[in-house]
This record gives sequence, structure tokens and C-alpha cells, in this order.
Amino acid sequence: MIKINLLPIRASKKKETMRQQIAILVVALVTLLVVGLGWWIYLRSQVNTVKTEITNSETELASLKTKIGVIDNLKKLQADVKKKLDVLNRLRRGKTGPASRLATLSESVPDKLWLTKYTENGSAVSLAGGAMSEELIAVFMKTLQASGSFTNVELVVSEQAEMAGTKYKRFELAFQIKDQKP
Repeated sequence: MIKINLLPIRASKKKETMRQQIAILVVALVTLLVVGLGWWIYLRSQVNTVKTEITNSETELASLKTKIGVIDNLKKLQADVKKKLDVLNRLRRGKTGPASRLATLSESVPDKLWLTKYTENGSAVSLAGGAMSEELIAVFMKTLQASGSFTNVELVVSEQAEMAGTKYKRFELAFQIKDQKP
């Protein structure tokens, strides 16, 4: 009888199968390592992208905060200017006082009449001056009464005087300031 020894074939098949399994294991591990490494690189790049976006957003936020601060300062300055303009407008609307009264008085003075004294005590005013005739004094009194700034214009004294050889009429008037606002 002939005997065939099959043991070495089985052993060689086992070795071959073992090599294939080891090769498959190595390929699977290498593939798993490559995929894991690729995934890690992808996640790392995503993290870096998000970090740069956060940094950019923070710098933009800081610049916007400074702009907001500037805008707030401008709003405060605008409010201050508006308050000052309101005060000026109120003062202009309620403008009474010696300047406006003296302007009205100056417009009322006819030619050849001059003023020598102006005294204000509350709403009472006394005025002294000179004129070339009594008619000029009368015209001046009518003009003061018609100006709307003064009331109760009365002649206190009217007398003849002489200065440097020229005769003139010295006069004194008393009147009230109309609608004096505080």
C-alpha cells in the first residue's frame, strides 16, 4: 500500500490561511488607521476654522463696541447741543430787557431831539432829554406810546433852557414798560 502524507499540505494550508488573515488584519488596521487619521485631520481643521471665526467675531465685536461708544458720545453731545439750542430759542422768544427796549426807544427818537438820561426801576422808566421844539416832544411821546413796548407815556417837565446861546426845550418823561416778562 501506498501512504500519502497529507500533514504538510494541511500545515501549509494553515500557514497560508494564517498569512491571509494576518494580511487582512494588517490591511484592515492600516485602513482603519488611515480613516481615523483622516477623520482626525478633518475635525482638527473644523476646530481651527471655528476658532478663527470666533477670533474674527470677537475682533469685530470689539470694533463695534468702540463704534457704539463713539455713537453714544455723539448722541450725548447732540443732546447737549439740543438743550443749549432750546435754551437759546427760549431766550430769544422771551427776549425782553434793556437791549430790546433801548432799540425801540432809539427807533422812536426823531431828528433834533436827544436823550440825556434813561432810568429803569422795575417796570417804571424815567427819561430826560432835549428838543428843538415842543412839537418834537409830542411826536416822540406819540411814537413811544404807539411802539407797543411802552404805556402810560406822560410828560413830567417841559421847560425852556439855553446852551451855547441856543434855546431848546428840556423835558422829562415817565412811562411804564408794557408786558414785562420775568
